[in-house]
Amino acid sequence: METLQATFFLFVFVPLVSPAPPLQQQPFQLDEYDTDVSMASLIQQDYEMQSQDIIKDGTNVSLDTSLRLQGDDSQLDVPPTKDTNLPTCLLCVCLSGSVYCEEIDIEAVPPLPKETAYLYARFNKIKRIAASDFADITTLRRIDFSGNRIEEIEDGAFSKLLLLEELSLAENRLVKLPVLPPKLTTFNANQNRIKSRGIKANAFKKLTNLAYLYLGHNALESVPLNLPESLRILHLQYNNITTITDDTFCKSNNTRYIRTRMDEIRMEGNPIVLAKHVNAFSCLRMLPVGTYY
Repeated sequence: METLQATFFLFVFVPLVSPAPPLQQQPFQLDEYDTDVSMASLIQQDYEMQSQDIIKDGTNVSLDTSLRLQGDDSQLDVPPTKDTNLPTCLLCVCLSGSVYCEEIDIEAVPPLPKETAYLYARFNKIKRIAASDFADITTLRRIDFSGNRIEEIEDGAFSKLLLLEELSLAENRLVKLPVLPPKLTTFNANQNRIKSRGIKANAFKKLTNLAYLYLGHNALESVPLNLPESLRILHLQYNNITTITDDTFCKSNNTRYIRTRMDEIRMEGNPIVLAKHVNAFSCLRMLPVGTYY
């Protein structure tokens, strides 16, 4: 009897201390993943999946942008590709109507998405801008080609850009200016090789919205003619300007005329002595910056 009781208590006691059965859940399969796989490979898988989804949906999304946004900082260490045969939005970064093609050693303007509004192609090796580069991109509002090697701009290259407001051609090799689009508010051609004969007499006359004009560090012998009334800032420093007339900024036949919008004119670094041309500044609210003696 004692033996049976001991056996009975043992039978009852063991289940009470045994662990509860595990929950019925999907186990995490560690053997399906290599612990040495880097985050970059996982991002690449996501990149390929997005590529398939985008092809199915027919949407126009930059995969390169998606990869950059999701990747870690190690992605920035990868040198930019020089393969210009890649689609523009893989070679550059396309994001919300903006195309960033900076410092990737391209030698020509890449084909742009038709919805492009802002193009930044600074510090490349572009030598020439053709009329066909922007023939179908009528939505452009800003273009920045600073720091390239541009020597030639084909006639009519910007003629269809009726919405373009800002254009920078600074730090290039231009000797003359192209025909500029009518709605420009800012034009920057600092640090080129432009001479006065490279600017047509009416180059700026019809630009009634132009407020900021930068032509410093060139080879101009005179101030450009027919500057628009809208102009607020004019930079002409470090050229070869030796002469100026009473009609350059003012109107010699109208002594009451005042340029109310002009806030700044820089002419330092030119061989001209501004004090010899006092009447040339009679309509200005502030004297130009430059040498007076």
